[in-house]
Parts: sequence; C-alpha cells; structure tokens
Amino acid sequence: ARNLVGPQLNGLFGRTAGTVQGFNYSPAYKTPEVASKVWSPENFTTYIRNPRAVTPNTRMVFAGIRSDNQIADLIAYLKQFGADGKRSQ
Repeated sequence: ARNLVGPQLNGLFGRTAGTVQGFNYSPAYKTPEVASKVWSPENFTTYIRNPRAVTPNTRMVFAGIRSDNQIADLIAYLKQFGADGKRSQ
C-alpha cells in the first residue's frame, strides 16, 4: 500500500504510532504520549472508535467506527498483511 490521505496500514500491529516513512503526520502524532504508543488490536479499537478523542488536534477528518462488528472485521483484515504488504495469514 501507499501513503495517501493517511499512512499505509500494512504491518500496523506491533508498529510504533506515527512512524510510517514518507507520511506527513499532524503535530499531534509527534507528542511523547502518541510517539511512544505501539499499535495493538486493543488500543486500535479505542482509537478507531473516536480518533479525535484519542489524538486531539489531529488533522484526521475521519469520525470513527462505532460498530463492534465492523471494528473486529477491520482488525481481522489488517492482521492479514505484513509490513511488506504481503498476506501473512
């Protein structure tokens, strides 16, 4: 995948937040609190429900996903891809 409106999400889980090469993150993603976060399914769930509550002052315009089923499906989908973009499962 490529960085477009947001950073590519290949190999998301286990990666430190705000570290995708070539993506211009909001200053909000460069704070010590966010820069020390390692993505897990648990903290991604909290984030994707309401990104602006988790990362105030982000430029991200996405309002979030409220459905538990949709979040579970998204996590299952993202887990399929390694950092190289190839299916790992």
